[in-house]
Amino acid sequence: MKKIDKLDISETTQLFCNVSFDGNKLRSKPGSVIGNTALIAGTTVGAGILGLPAVTLPSGVLPSTVLLIGVWLYTMLSGLLIAEVALNGMRYSGRANNGLLVMVESTLGKLGGRFGGGAYLFLHYALLIAYVSQGGEILISAVEKIWDIPHLPTWMGSTSFALIFGVILYLARDRFIEKLNSFFVAVVIASFVGLLLLSSTHVHSTALLSQNWSALPPALSVMLVALFFHNIVPVVVTQLEGDARKTRQSILVGSAIPLIMFLLWNVVILGSVTPAMLQNFSGNSSIFDPLQVLRAGDAGEWLGILVTVFSEFAIVTSFIGFFYGLQDLFRDMNLFVGNPTPRLPLVSLILFPPMSFSVINPNIFFTALDYAGTFSISILGGVIPALMAWRQRDKYKELNQSLVPGGKFILVIMIGIALSAIVLGNLK
Repeated sequence: MKKIDKLDISETTQLFCNVSFDGNKLRSKPGSVIGNTALIAGTTVGAGILGLPAVTLPSGVLPSTVLLIGVWLYTMLSGLLIAEVALNGMRYSGRANNGLLVMVESTLGKLGGRFGGGAYLFLHYALLIAYVSQGGEILISAVEKIWDIPHLPTWMGSTSFALIFGVILYLARDRFIEKLNSFFVAVVIASFVGLLLLSSTHVHSTALLSQNWSALPPALSVMLVALFFHNIVPVVVTQLEGDARKTRQSILVGSAIPLIMFLLWNVVILGSVTPAMLQNFSGNSSIFDPLQVLRAGDAGEWLGILVTVFSEFAIVTSFIGFFYGLQDLFRDMNLFVGNPTPRLPLVSLILFPPMSFSVINPNIFFTALDYAGTFSISILGGVIPALMAWRQRDKYKELNQSLVPGGKFILVIMIGIALSAIVLGNLK
C-alpha cells in the first residue's frame, strides 16, 4: 500500500452538507453564492456610509476614491483570512459552525479571546452610540420640519430614537422584526437609487476637481467602519458548506458591490456641495457634514427628503443588526441568571449606555465612528485575522488551505497597516 505523507486538499470543495427535515424526509439545503453574496453586501451597506462624505470632502473625490479602493482591498483580504481560519478550523475540529470569537479563542488562546471579545464589545457599543446619536438628530430635525416646531432639545431625538426602536425590539417577535427589517432595507435601496438619479443633476464639475492628499488620514477609520463585514464571514462559510471556491467568490463580489455604491455615493454627494454651502455652514459640529446641509434642503427639497429617508432607514437597519449582535454576545456571556434570559435587563443593558452617551454629547456620531474604526475594526478586521492565520498555518501545515497568497510577508504587511491605522487615529 502506498504511504500518504501529506493530505492533498488542493481539490477539496465542500466539507459537509447542510441538511434538515422537510416533513418526513431529510433534505440537503446548501447555501447559494448569490444569497451569501447578498448577505455580505447587506451587512456592509449600513450607517457607515453616512459618515463618508464628511471625512472625504477635505481631500476631494480623486484622493478619497483611491483610498477607498485601497481600504476595500485590505478588508476583502482580511475577510478571506477569517474565511481561511474558519474553513481550516472545520477540518481540525470537525465542527461545522464556529463564531468569530470562538475562532479567536481556539487559535490565539484565552487571552486572545478576551482581547478579541473586548474589541467586539467596544465596536458594538461605539456603533450603537453613533446610530442613536445620528438617528435621533435626523428624527428630531424631521419632526421640526414637518410640524413646524423650532429648536427642540437635541436630547429628545436620541432618547426618542432609542425608546421607539427599543420598545419594538423588546415586544415584537423575531419573525416580525425580520419582515420589518426587510421593508426597511427595501426603503434604503429605493431611496439610494433615487438619490443617485436626482443628485446626478446637481453635480458641479468644479467640485470634483478639488484635491488635497494630505487630508486623507482622518478618512481611514470611517472607511474601515463602512466596509466592515467580517463578523458575518463564519456564517457564510457555514452556509456554503465549507466550500472554499464559493466562499472566496461570495466575499469578493459581496464586498465589491458596496464599494461601487460607496464610490458613486462619494462622487454625487461631494459633487453636490457648492462653495456657498461651505461659507454658510453654521452647524453645531466642527465637522462640515454635507448630508446635514443636503437634508436641510439647500440643494433642493426633494433631494433633502431623499437624503433624510435614506439616512434614517440606513441607520435603523444597522441599529437592528448590532442590537442583535450585542444581545447574542451577552447571552453567550451568561450575564443574567435564568432560562430563558430575562429580556428587560438585557435590552436595558444594550440600549441605556448608547442613549446616555448620545444625550450627554449629541454630536458624538463622528467621534464614535472614528473610535470604532481606529481601535475595534483595526483589531478585529486587521490584526486578529492575520495573527489567527499565522498561528494556524504554523500549527497545522499538513491540513492548511490558504485563501490569501503571499505567505507570512502579506500577514506582516496587514498587521503593519492595522497598527498604522491605530497610530494615525491617535495623532488626529
